[in-house]
Amino acid sequence: MSFQSFLNEIDRVLPDPVYLLYASDPFLNKEAIYEITKLVPDDEREFNLHIFDLTFTGEENPSFEHVLNVANTISFFGSRRFTVLAVNLQKLPKRDLERLKNYVSNPAPNAVFVILHEGGIKKEIKEGLKNLKSISLDIRESEIKAWIRQKSRAKGIEISDGASDYLLGLTGNDLGLLSAEIEKISLLGKERIDVDDISDIITGGKYYNIFDLTKALMRKDADTVFRIYKTLKSSAEDYSLIGVLNWQYGHNLYSGHRPKSDNYFLKAFELLNRVDIDIKSSGRNFPLEYLLIKLLRLEG
Repeated sequence: MSFQSFLNEIDRVLPDPVYLLYASDPFLNKEAIYEITKLVPDDEREFNLHIFDLTFTGEENPSFEHVLNVANTISFFGSRRFTVLAVNLQKLPKRDLERLKNYVSNPAPNAVFVILHEGGIKKEIKEGLKNLKSISLDIRESEIKAWIRQKSRAKGIEISDGASDYLLGLTGNDLGLLSAEIEKISLLGKERIDVDDISDIITGGKYYNIFDLTKALMRKDADTVFRIYKTLKSSAEDYSLIGVLNWQYGHNLYSGHRPKSDNYFLKAFELLNRVDIDIKSSGRNFPLEYLLIKLLRLEG
């Protein structure tokens, strides 16, 4: 896991003088800043931690030269000084890129300079900055469950595989949303978290949850389906409910709760996938009641 490579460096208190971190998801750059901030004691942050964001141009932004001057300033308290710069390297003027190359070739002593870039980096820029430690923060889809477990452990909780799958069904691969849900779960005060522990706080159902909705759909109890949906929709987005429904149907498929027809789950997944694609491609809301009617009409 690439982000894990960065965390390994964090465990070593970022031993190199200059780092280049880059990610396609801006959330990961924010996570990196959070981890770096924790390396500096609270009473030293005013002097030994400086964070600059030059990703947006504006008159209020400091010059690139000023950022490098800060990076070169002698640290206080005898501690290492951390300078973090979020910048689009592709749009950096040539003169500033040359200044950066010069700094990399002769970095300040007892200091760490971290450059954060969003997106890919051109080969020629990478070549010009080859003397620094370069880490891609991106997390592959196959690594997200491990990231969820790691993030949960950092919050003092152990999360089961079933609960991880449930969260992924709810949010998809949106790491920012996953992080927010993990933060919410950590407030439960439990050391071990399973699906039953989180279904109500995720969907917001006080008297009903997504399990009740799925059971009612499978037994074709239309009155109960729409009564439960009316309760859930007041505190959960339709798109989130679609994700959790998809997870719950998958859970039922592999746990042996099978209807008579072998095609039942296949048709259910086709319906859910079609709605998911429609929402993502069009950006518009989908009337969930229409989906529920189709699911109720499935034979099985």
